[in-house]
Amino acid sequence: MRITAVILTFNEEKHIERCIASLKPICERICIVDSFSTDATLDICKRLNVEIFQNKWENNHSKQMNWAIENCNITSKWTMRMDADEYVLEELQAEINSKIETLSSNIAGIELKRRVYFKNKWIKHGGFYPIKLIRIWKTGEGYSEERFMDEHIVVNSGEIICLDHDIVDENLNDINWWTAKHLNYARREAVDFLSNKYSFGLNTEKDVNITKQAERKRKIKDNFYYKLPYGLRPMIYFFLRFIVQMGFLDGPKGWIFHFLQAFWYRIVVDINIYEIEKACDEDSRKIEEFIVKKWGINF
Repeated sequence: MRITAVILTFNEEKHIERCIASLKPICERICIVDSFSTDATLDICKRLNVEIFQNKWENNHSKQMNWAIENCNITSKWTMRMDADEYVLEELQAEINSKIETLSSNIAGIELKRRVYFKNKWIKHGGFYPIKLIRIWKTGEGYSEERFMDEHIVVNSGEIICLDHDIVDENLNDINWWTAKHLNYARREAVDFLSNKYSFGLNTEKDVNITKQAERKRKIKDNFYYKLPYGLRPMIYFFLRFIVQMGFLDGPKGWIFHFLQAFWYRIVVDINIYEIEKACDEDSRKIEEFIVKKWGINF
């Protein structure tokens, strides 16, 4: 086993033991990078004998992940990123253990397929499975691209392969937590969009070596979705997800998930973009000042 796993945490007492337990069969080190949790997260981590680092959260996953990569003294051949509410299936554990030592030297990144559960329901349809993400990479070759939202691990060079089995994203918090999290996500995605549109300090559209799936989705979003009028684009996206890509096959819980994630969330992103541009008269300087002073997000 030549893998070091990095997990970012803040108040993850519901999830962290499950995540760590699923990583122990495949990892020689597990590094928790915590944003000063106030619940039992760190007590659980100490009991499970994993390494703990702490760093202030700046409302930016990219910054926190890159801080972890640079400060956890990772010396293993491979580095792995996991979210605290994810876990590795036994089939993937076995696949990693059987393949990781036999990969050719030109492999720099490994995609894992993520399946999402919502209220105990596997969301299989609506274009939501499989989501392929680079989650394992050669140490020193990978980092998190600088985006406020939808950031991916990218590799500097080399080939990327995809394994056959899955990690699972299954958050156990209630719907109030879910909507509050997505309100924050919507604000960050609006900042991402405005940063590109007005060329702020963070260039989120530079060429990077991400998965083909992520690259395709990003091109559709930038070249088609954001060209449509406010309000109309979430309706079209929801129709495509729920009808064309057959999200309705996910049943009643799937209806709730696709409606919230594909329509409600995207409406909130649009409202954030619209309100800030209107308040600042579409003046890039005023918009940047607003984001920094009112939203507390720094470029």
